[in-house]
Order: sequence, then C-alpha cells, then structure tokens
Amino acid sequence: MIELRTPAEIEKMRVAGIFVGEVLTELASQAAVGVNLLKLDAIAHDMIRTRGAESCYIDYHPSFGASPFGKVLCTSVNDAVLHGLPHDYRLQGGDMLTLDFAASVDGWVSDSALTVIVGTPRPQDARLIDTTTRALSAGIAAAQPGGRLGDISAAIGAVALADGYTVNTEFGGHGVGRTMHGDPHVPNNGRAGRGLHLDPGLVIAIEPWFLETTNKIVTDRDGWTLRSADGSRGAHMEHTVAITADGPLVLSARG
Repeated sequence: MIELRTPAEIEKMRVAGIFVGEVLTELASQAAVGVNLLKLDAIAHDMIRTRGAESCYIDYHPSFGASPFGKVLCTSVNDAVLHGLPHDYRLQGGDMLTLDFAASVDGWVSDSALTVIVGTPRPQDARLIDTTTRALSAGIAAAQPGGRLGDISAAIGAVALADGYTVNTEFGGHGVGRTMHGDPHVPNNGRAGRGLHLDPGLVIAIEPWFLETTNKIVTDRDGWTLRSADGSRGAHMEHTVAITADGPLVLSARG
C-alpha cells in the first residue's frame, strides 16, 4: 500500500535522514586500507546504540534472503553491488566499497548508500561512480509533483545508457516510511510519462546501481550478497527523497 506523508511526518523522516547521513559520512571516512568490514559494521552498530535508533537490517529476512541479515550495514566490495553481508575481510588498495545503511529514528526510516574507492582509484571505477552519481541526481531532479514514476526511472536509465552501461531492473528504489521497503518499486530504467502519479507526500528511496560490463547478478554463497555475473565491478548510490509541492526534498543529504 502506498501512503502519503504529511509535512510534519516528512520533517520527522528528515531527522532519521540526518542520522543516516552522519553514519555514512563517518563510515566513508573510516574506510581505508587494512580496515575490516566487521569493524565498519561495529562502528555503525555503536552509532545506532548511542543515538537510540533501531537497525532496519539486523532482523531483516525477506523472501530473497537466506536468513535474517544479522548485521546493521551492507558492505559490498568490488564485484558485489547489493546486500553485501559484512564478513572478515580487510580492505585493500583499489577496492570499490559500497556502504548501504538504513535506520529508524522515533519510528521513521531513512535509507541511503554510496560507493567509495579505497586508496588509488582505477579510471574505470571512477567513471562508473561518476555515472551512478549523476544518475541519482537525474532521478531526484525528475521527482517532481505532478509527474510520473516513469519520469524518475527514465532519467536514471538515460544517464546509464548514454555512458554505455546496461541496467538491471530487478532491484531498484522503493517506498520508505515506517518500514525500510514498501511500495512503490522504482526501477532504474523505464518510460517517462508512465506509472504512478508523483503526489506531494510520497517518500521514496531512489537508488541507481550499475555494473561495469553486465546487468546480470548472482547470489553469493552467503545467501545475501549480490554480485555481477561476470566479475565486473559495481557502484550504487541512494537517497531517501520526499515529493513536496515545491519539488523533491532529499531527506538523507550528507553534510
């Protein structure tokens, strides 16, 4: 069911978004050569505890997950692009790391992600991150009241296709509110002018993710981590965005 939020509720969601942004900013600053993914998860766990927030991940067990997630942070490295389960791995120079984090503050959720490069970037990795960042900006700019959901999808897909990447539409953006994942699904490619009306009060996560040379994914043996089918690297960017009468409002903006 799609629910529209009042301006007062959106302001409460902004509080959650500020916290999520703070956590991701701290994690990105801590991501360095030799740092263990489990340490990054522990940092996020400590920040949740200190803030009195609640994790959206630790008990999360959708149909596509092998078991409850068990961690508070997704850490996807190199050919992993979504749902990366933190494990005993120390980051190496040149690694491409996606940090995806969602939390609930006072009952309201925000969800956000970013991809960073540890150490010296490869040019092709920097290009992929740039494309994904611009696709997120294009999707947000298209999230205008009176528009259609397909406007967002088409804007995201156009950026990817123009840069020579293909697009997977199995996983994409989604509704956000009292829970992390809700309706509507927001594909990362589509046709403008089609789909759900974008009414003020709709809150969605917009999250383009692209792989360098494929749009096919496979599930890792851990039952969670989604990797490229051909071993190529992936990038993922996400913000929680509210549709308002004045246009899109990014609730999870990082300072």
